[in-house]
Amino acid sequence: MAQQREVSAWRPPVAGVVEVFHARFTEYAYPMHVHEAWTLLIVDDGAVRYDLDRHEHGTPHDTVTLLPPHVPHNGSAATPHGFRKRVLYLDGSLLPDDLIGPAVDAPDLRDPVLRRRVGHLHGALAAPGDELEAESRLALVGDRLRAHLRSRPATTGPRPDPALARRLRELLDERVVRGLSLTEAGALLQAHPAHLVRAFSGAYGIAPHQYLNSRRVERARRLLLAGARPAETAAATGFYDQAHLTRHFRRLVGVTPGRYRDGVPPSESSR
Repeated sequence: MAQQREVSAWRPPVAGVVEVFHARFTEYAYPMHVHEAWTLLIVDDGAVRYDLDRHEHGTPHDTVTLLPPHVPHNGSAATPHGFRKRVLYLDGSLLPDDLIGPAVDAPDLRDPVLRRRVGHLHGALAAPGDELEAESRLALVGDRLRAHLRSRPATTGPRPDPALARRLRELLDERVVRGLSLTEAGALLQAHPAHLVRAFSGAYGIAPHQYLNSRRVERARRLLLAGARPAETAAATGFYDQAHLTRHFRRLVGVTPGRYRDGVPPSESSR
């Protein structure tokens, strides 16, 4: 088989994420090396074998692998057709250095919920304009990783905090167009980002980013029915661009903004 290498990498505007790295390799093998950041890895196809602290490990597709900073490791394909992986490099704001030891001892985590959340986080990081969603998903991923490394059960449900949830909703209502980062909300409300997400979701049955997008779509509907074009509607309602508006509008309304704007009232279509 000819050697294949497919790579995409970017740094998203999300606090805590140093780099997003997606790759498909067939015969390439990483030599021993270190990173300054935490390496959060999922394998979508094939498998990877690697050595960490002189012990051999593997990454089947149903696990999440967390490699700590400053600890040498290598990596190579464990299957004839190579592997396809998605990686997040995370700074110490999410995982402190005192968790390096536990990560060396148990870098491969068999946790279907965590695996699914990491996959969803990659999707949010790849979508410009969805930074609040990415921050929310990152906060929950970090919370679950810390639970694993500290050998305590991962939180199974939100801790009720209706007052905090109401204050966050008020902030989101004030900044529908301007937007609000989870980091800023945490500083203003003096709460950990993961607790903010859990409290809000527990109180309202919807995540903060879903609430904000639904408020924006409602405003977009009013502007479109008043005759505004989709592109100017996107700018006026806080979406990154027209494509960002279209993605969320279609998800919540069922049609594109253009189709919605050009819809004919039933009384006119029956003439």
